[in-house]
Amino acid sequence: MSASGKRVGGAKATATYAATTSRTSKLKVSESRPPPYGAAGAGAAHVLVDSGPLLALFNGADKWHAAVADWLKANPRIKLVTTWCVLTEVCAMLSRRVHNDAALDVLRWALRGGINIDGAPQDALVSVLAISERFADLPFDLADASVAEAAERLRIRRILSIDSDFDVYRDHAGRPLQNVLVR
Repeated sequence: MSASGKRVGGAKATATYAATTSRTSKLKVSESRPPPYGAAGAGAAHVLVDSGPLLALFNGADKWHAAVADWLKANPRIKLVTTWCVLTEVCAMLSRRVHNDAALDVLRWALRGGINIDGAPQDALVSVLAISERFADLPFDLADASVAEAAERLRIRRILSIDSDFDVYRDHAGRPLQNVLVR
């Protein structure tokens, strides 16, 4: 609820997003895997998404809402990818901060193809732990570590985040991730 008592985010944010992009095509619910990350198609690229931009997109009162929506409008060919850890965090936070419907809207949007959810293999946990230990001077954040792990495993260099933490994360070659939202 906003300070005025009106509900924000949720269906309104979903409608805003759906009206501004072409990411509303239906996915078959039986599909368990997103399309191959290396096969984005002509002119399309994959970007990993952290929790912050998703929280902002589905909460119209969030100070980052307009910036995230504008970035998505300006980049309609980008294919968004996130992790189960991020999705879990986003749904939990939206249900507490906005309303349960906002969390459900995120899931409906994902089913329509708004974002691909990476199904990390079991051994990804080893990498998540190694990343968390390598950056132990940062506050522990499983969602951030899962994004860093997915970036390395999927070879996706670009991320969409409002957190400065991603300026610190490096892959094994020492290369930083490229945050496309905050420059």
